Amino acid sequence: MTSAEIITIGTEILLGEIVDTNTRYIARTLRSMGVDLYRTITIGDNVDRIASAISHSLERADFVITTGGLGPTIDDPTREAVAKAVGLQTEFREDLWEQVVETISRYGRTPSENQKRQAYVPQGAIGVRNPVGTAPCFIVEKQISGKTHAIISLPGVPNEMEHVLHESVIPYLQKTFCLDEIIKVRVIHCSGLGEGMIDEKIADLETLSNPTVGLAAHTGVVDVRITAKAKTEAEADALIAQVEAQVRERLGSVVFGVDEDRLETVVLDMLARRSMTLTAIESGLDGMLARKIPHTASIPDLSPGSLMETLRTARNEFKTDIALGVLANLEERSADMAMITPSGEKTHHITFGGPPKSLTRWSTNLALNWLRTTLEEVK
Repeated sequence: MTSAEIITIGTEILLGEIVDTNTRYIARTLRSMGVDLYRTITIGDNVDRIASAISHSLERADFVITTGGLGPTIDDPTREAVAKAVGLQTEFREDLWEQVVETISRYGRTPSENQKRQAYVPQGAIGVRNPVGTAPCFIVEKQISGKTHAIISLPGVPNEMEHVLHESVIPYLQKTFCLDEIIKVRVIHCSGLGEGMIDEKIADLETLSNPTVGLAAHTGVVDVRITAKAKTEAEADALIAQVEAQVRERLGSVVFGVDEDRLETVVLDMLARRSMTLTAIESGLDGMLARKIPHTASIPDLSPGSLMETLRTARNEFKTDIALGVLANLEERSADMAMITPSGEKTHHITFGGPPKSLTRWSTNLALNWLRTTLEEVK
């Protein structure tokens, strides 16, 4: 199977000034094309380090995609770094310069002299038009052991990168590497059991080779990821369906959704289907529950002893079917919950052993899951 690595370039990423969204976007695109992604890496604006990273990536992968470092300034080093990685010089390309001039002229401006740097690429590179930006892209092919490998250099600006990726790079990859497989992923969301307990229930499935099964623990939520490789989407779907059925059978009501489902939307949908109304109060959650559930009141300095009484008052005031209250105590790393339903009142106290800053998210997710399991009992 064809393999790839991604290198994002930019000191500003390493300094935390901007967030790298390009890697995730490219990774998901390659996944859908059946490409195995070996690794991703971020390198600052240093020619030698970038060249070294590219050289090592080419030793492992069939092609490497770089993003960033194609601008007109001295600290845009990708062109020189790619050339150095493959032992070439850069050359000025009149056709690429014409692209730069054409793009800039659309803004009613004349290109400056330093923008000519963008028309320099490694000798013999395949020029790739960037119709939505001023930085031309390029592809450098290299024969290794009689097989074509490639370095594909794309802009760092996300909307430019995405456009060129779909318009030019994907067709190139499909033709050059004869991509005829796809990879599909199904993510099953679980809450109510920890990662270790879920692992015990599906451990044998995690040893499968196709589809593969893996776990990812979040705060109060555990994802079961099923990844299938196949020639067609239908074949991949069939492989995933077989394993998903086994996961659901073993985990039962712990499963609350798949893929883009979220606990709060699942809960709100359940309430709507049952024609039930909800009011909620929170304390010590920094508004996290309020951002997920409409009509949630944030009450500072609420004590565990007054939680239920405050919840009764809120339910009576808004005349709702269900009331949910959550109080997080950062010092004690614990949370108190209360719920009132047509069937009665109940409380729940939980303690947390993780990082203090995760307490609010953990408390919110566990409270939502508590509400979800309660609603499942309502027919």
